[in-house]
Order: sequence, then structure tokens, then C-alpha cells
Amino acid sequence: MFEKFTRDIAIDFGTASVLVYVQGQGIVLKEPSVVAIDVSTDRVVKVGQDAMEMLGRTPDHIDALRPMKNGTVSQYEVTLQMLRYFIRRACGKVWIPPRVLICVPTGITEVEMRAIMEASREAGARRTYLIEEPKAAAIGAGLDIKSPVGSMVVNIGGGVSDIAVLSMGGVVVADSIPVGGDKFDEAIQSYLRRRYNILIGERTAEDIKINIGDVYEHKKTGYMKVTGRSLTEGTQREVLISSREMIEALYEPITAILDSICSVVEQTPPELVGDILQKGMVLTGGGSLLRGLDKLIERVTGIPAYVAKKPISSTVLGAGSLLPYLGGMPEGVITLPSRVNS
Repeated sequence: MFEKFTRDIAIDFGTASVLVYVQGQGIVLKEPSVVAIDVSTDRVVKVGQDAMEMLGRTPDHIDALRPMKNGTVSQYEVTLQMLRYFIRRACGKVWIPPRVLICVPTGITEVEMRAIMEASREAGARRTYLIEEPKAAAIGAGLDIKSPVGSMVVNIGGGVSDIAVLSMGGVVVADSIPVGGDKFDEAIQSYLRRRYNILIGERTAEDIKINIGDVYEHKKTGYMKVTGRSLTEGTQREVLISSREMIEALYEPITAILDSICSVVEQTPPELVGDILQKGMVLTGGGSLLRGLDKLIERVTGIPAYVAKKPISSTVLGAGSLLPYLGGMPEGVITLPSRVNS
């Protein structure tokens, strides 16, 4: 009866995209974290996919931007308006405002936590809760993190990569670095500027990453024609690039992620390292879909690595599974209930 008047929701509020899970309905929204604003009136024009279509194509008075940076609030007022938009779209008209569970990176500061919670409350949440992304991703990937056995998750989002070893419902060792899908795109843009002397936009770089992005040696080479602006002539120029070139193009951001993984493993207690060597580590987030990444991680670390069944939605699915347990919990970072993963 009570569910008719309110709908609790979980939000994976990332740098690149927003996923919203409504209790009893599952994932109801998946849109880019982009807002288009009329700078002359300070009015939001478009949000999500509609705003994404405007990136790089707006007139002077319209600014299409990403209000989240590295998984945290970089522009408070814009983030507030975006949150309000997604909460209203997800919940519709309800008598009682929803409780909202938001996924955050492990390296988030107290100030950043307060900013997210205040924005959520102002956007219409009755109560706001936070959960560390690696915990939510691990639960969504089906790992039993409540047991005394070590589990390792590598969550590669748009702006942040979270690497964590979990045991008995808590984070034992973790690292959070500002490297993810956006850095992959920037690396591809930089490579084409350096190698072919052409300039391409964000969306073209992302298309290249999706279509021929690869970070491990492979037998079948993929090719893609790319059109960009020549930096010497100023005219449009087409070049043919290969998937093998992407290994070089993506070297720096991938190396940063590998270094972080190795650092976390080095700091992990030996008993838990033994568990991880047996079970392997799970990769989640959109960045985990980069071809060859699991093989490269396994080769570098010696630990089996596999991509979760639903890597992009693992985090919000894990958070969504915790919504029934929010009643009675204090606002802030939640602790896992004993019934989860039992």
C-alpha cells in the first residue's frame, strides 16, 4: 500500500552517464551526464541524451557541459538541476518524496559528500544515502562481499577508476584515480593530433574507442576511416586508422590503471591475495568493455580477470538491491545489512 505513495531510487551518478534504478521496477533511466544551459538566462534547455546531441554544436548562448568531474560535483547548481530532472522523471508524481541512494567513488572527500547529499535533498529526496561504488559494483556483479573471503573489483567509469579489495562487507584496500573512459577518448584525440596532425571531437574519439579500441595484441586487425580537421591546412582530411594503433594511443591511461591495480594488490593482506588468485578479479564499468583489457590485466598481474555479465549496470543494480534495507538507517554512507549476499 505504501509503495503507491513513494518510490525509493538508486542513482549511479557518473561523470559520463547517469543510471537510475527504481525499487520494484529496475533500471528506468540511462542517459549521459550532460546538461545544456542558456547562458543568457541561466536556464536549463536540455538534459541527458538531448543535451549530448548538442555537444560541440551549440550557438554562443547555449553551453552543453558535464557538471560532474571525476565522479564528484564540479558545478553545484547545474548538478542540482540535473538531479531534480532525473528524480522527477524516475518517480513521476508521488505523495511522499523518495529516499535516494547515490553511488560515489572511494576517494571522495567529506566536503564532496556533503555537496552531493545537499544537492540530492534540494532536488527533492526525502533522505539521502551514499554507497561506495566498488561495493555496489561487486554486489551487482554477484560477488559475496559479506563473507570473510577476499574479493577484488576494478570499476572503470567515465571519469574515475575505483579498484578495491573487499571482505566481510567492507573495503580492505582501495585506490581511486581520475582515469576512465574520458581519458581514453582524450588519449585517442592526442594520438591522432600527434600522428596524423588532425583534430577530432569527443564524439568521434568515443566512436573510435568503441569500434576499434584495443589494448592487447590480437590477430584480426580492425580498421576505421576517420575524418578530422587538418591542423596545417584547416580543411577536412580523412585517415584510415587501425586497432593496433590503439594499443599505442591508449598506453598512458591504461598504464595508470594497471599501476593502481598493482598498488592495491601489493597492499592487500597475503591471505586475501590467495583468495583473489583463486577467484580472480571482476571488471565493471563501461571502460571494462575495452577489448583486450581483461587479458592485459591478467598478463601483468598474474591474477585471472573477467568482465562482469552486466558491466555498465553492475553498480546501479548493486545499489538498487539495497533499497529495501534503507528504512531505519541514518543518512550518509550506509553499512551493508547482514542479509545481503547471504
